[in-house]
Amino acid sequence: MEKTEKREIRTIGEFWEFFKSELKPKGNPWTPFNLISGTVMVLGFIFIIYRFLTGLSPTTNLSQMYPWGIWKGAVVNSGVAFAGGGYTLAFIVYILGLERYRPMLRETVLFAFLAYVFYAGALTVELGRWHVFYNPFIGNKYGVSSVLFIVAWHFMLYIVTLALEFSPAAAEWVGMKRARKILGAAALGAVVFGVMLSIHHQAGLGAMFTMAKGKLHPLWYSEFMPILYFISSIYAGPSVMIVVSSITQRLYAHRVDEEYRKAHPQIVLGLGRMCIGVIFAYLFLQLILVHHEHDLQYINTAMGLWWLVEVGALGLIPMFLFIHGVQHKNLSTINMAAVLALIGVLLNRLNNVFIAYNWYLPLSLKYRPTWMEVIILFTIIFIDVWVFRWIINRMHVLSKPPEWARAMEKH
Repeated sequence: MEKTEKREIRTIGEFWEFFKSELKPKGNPWTPFNLISGTVMVLGFIFIIYRFLTGLSPTTNLSQMYPWGIWKGAVVNSGVAFAGGGYTLAFIVYILGLERYRPMLRETVLFAFLAYVFYAGALTVELGRWHVFYNPFIGNKYGVSSVLFIVAWHFMLYIVTLALEFSPAAAEWVGMKRARKILGAAALGAVVFGVMLSIHHQAGLGAMFTMAKGKLHPLWYSEFMPILYFISSIYAGPSVMIVVSSITQRLYAHRVDEEYRKAHPQIVLGLGRMCIGVIFAYLFLQLILVHHEHDLQYINTAMGLWWLVEVGALGLIPMFLFIHGVQHKNLSTINMAAVLALIGVLLNRLNNVFIAYNWYLPLSLKYRPTWMEVIILFTIIFIDVWVFRWIINRMHVLSKPPEWARAMEKH
């Protein structure tokens, strides 16, 4: 039995002593992954400080023609879709009442919460005048009717909502029984609010690109981009969790309880079935839009072939792999399909940000990230992984809550 189940932490001093004891590494800290990622993070912290002190120009290739770079493209714009599992699984469990998916819920909410927190960090790093980051929240210079104002508020509120959804696990970790009872009751309301926020937030990111008409290639531009962003997030989030949960089931088998271990294959199969339907809807809408907006004339061009790679190869192939994997109950095939689906979503977001953006410019004027931008990108990703791993090793994320917490839920 864990020490958090033996007594309740009541004072700040007790919490501080407990927290210091939890900072000790669990396992060998000198693994190849830790050494490589640790070195990258040290360099990344140096470059982030350098960026804040000297501005964007010395560290990035951003310009007036390319105001969004790899940090927003690969972390914020893509990562928000990848974090879509948080609201998708919460909707499935709490709204639809499909309890068989509950064992994966905490892991999914944790992933989404950390993703949004570190995406906010990436966003701050790429803001030109980062010290006035609060302007979008108050509508200063943008106005309260701006899409940026809406996205900023949705972003912040959803981080708070995810924190509230995950807070019962944190309360269990420190043994705060009275707080756990209150937070457990509040989490359900947070789920409903979070689902509504996510729908608007995912669509809001797509809405921002509707203002880039003329700059975005016709095959990617559409007034229906908000809907496309929302639909793609519905299968991107579960695809991420198929891959992440499969990894945690192996690497953290000692933290996984028997119920989750037995339920995991059926959960993956269920998420695979859902991805099939959603990918089909996404591809069907894409084809309708291309035909309706008379964009078929571009298919024979270089950008048209690139669009076929994104929508065809990285949409059709994952869908058929999902179908094959579900029919034959092959989890390896489903994981492969999930990886390809995520590559397709990532490619779509990168295309919207700087590949299909200003598509008419010569190659010499195209945006290319500097090596410092790439190091900072991996720094943000590695910090996210380290924190996720630290929490997994200490809290009831892959296992049932302790007995006293389960007793509270029954009353």
